[in-house]
Amino acid sequence: MVQLVTEGPEYDAAVAIWNGAVSNRPVVVAICTTTADVREAIAVARDRGLPLSVRGGGHDWAGRALRDGGLVIDLTRMRQVSIEDGVATVGGGATAEDVAAAADRLGLAVATGTVGTVGLLGLTLGGGYGPLSGRFGLAADNLLGAEVVLADGSAVQADGELLWALRGGGGNFGVVTSARIAVHPLAEVLVGSFAFPFEEAEQVFLRYGELLDCGPDELTSVIAIVADPEGNPLVSAAPTWSGDLAEGKDVLDGFTTLGTPLQAELTVKSPLAKLREFDGAFPDGVTYAIRTRNVAGFTPDVVTALLEAYAARTSPGTFINIHHFHGAASRMPIRKSAFGLRDDHFMLEFIEVGGDGKWARAASTLLAPYSLPGGYPNLLGPEDVQQTAAAYGPNANRLLRIKRRLDPRGVFTATALPAGVSGDQGADSEE
Repeated sequence: MVQLVTEGPEYDAAVAIWNGAVSNRPVVVAICTTTADVREAIAVARDRGLPLSVRGGGHDWAGRALRDGGLVIDLTRMRQVSIEDGVATVGGGATAEDVAAAADRLGLAVATGTVGTVGLLGLTLGGGYGPLSGRFGLAADNLLGAEVVLADGSAVQADGELLWALRGGGGNFGVVTSARIAVHPLAEVLVGSFAFPFEEAEQVFLRYGELLDCGPDELTSVIAIVADPEGNPLVSAAPTWSGDLAEGKDVLDGFTTLGTPLQAELTVKSPLAKLREFDGAFPDGVTYAIRTRNVAGFTPDVVTALLEAYAARTSPGTFINIHHFHGAASRMPIRKSAFGLRDDHFMLEFIEVGGDGKWARAASTLLAPYSLPGGYPNLLGPEDVQQTAAAYGPNANRLLRIKRRLDPRGVFTATALPAGVSGDQGADSEE
């Protein structure tokens, strides 16, 4: 029988999520350990007329895990992971680190993001950019199957249209209580850590774009504008090489040509150690605000706008993080999953730390004229209506039809969905 709590230590733990800016207060938390518990919790919410939300890893920036005045389905005790024949079976509350650690013990790797405390299934359902995306695709591309409890309380094995929707359409179709995730033979990666003076930022970005234009699948990189411990801005590049290590050293040595390196280090790590690189860097309870854009490349206009945006920051911990999308991720046919952008691009994260959110919104607005339509669904908030309308590209109408069929009353609102689209975006072709 599901455990319902309205106060006390268990309630406090369940409503304490990553972003301290979130003040939503649910009236009850359903602590679930089985699929039957989840089904019961949905019935309780329906019978009492309570809005419903789902807490997985709790690394939530927008407060979607906590519906104000609602019932929270807490999956944090459903963190089991087992691996057999190249497939990880993962509980709904498992974090990226939980799964990566299980894979690491077998010399395997899983497509994750860049922070281990993120719930792996939440990341996966919305897309999942990460250091292995070029080689193995998005986290969503590695989703092989799932058990889902739908809004009517029925438990189903996702296949066909539901599985298609889960691969990038977000947690909008039910509660994923477990999933089957592909894991890959990969015991070591070569990780680069490069830093350049902020005065050389324009040159670094332009050369960086040129360098990655010819990069193979084994190379996936992140570049950021950040402050050093003394508060001085710099440009940081963090490439990951997932192929032959000797070949990777030759490729990653090329990053020293971007500018005058303040730091240039190459380290062989396990994929798990790579995931743990930033442990503690983004502590729970701090105030965060995030906005996102996608750009096709680093044109002079894009670079100028990025530098102007960063210069206007209002808190010292604020930074711009930029993810590389190419290779296996971009070769996935656009109609094969709900994820709405398969062209090579760079995903921008404007991460305001300790501020009121105005800088993040202003930075997003500044980059808008140079950006592709839409944005990364996992980072789109309720205010990002125009971006959300375009986020799923030609898949939007199909996604909305599946939503209306499986959840006509809109019980699940985990990830932003467009209110409605029309025209040739309604094509049903999966090719």
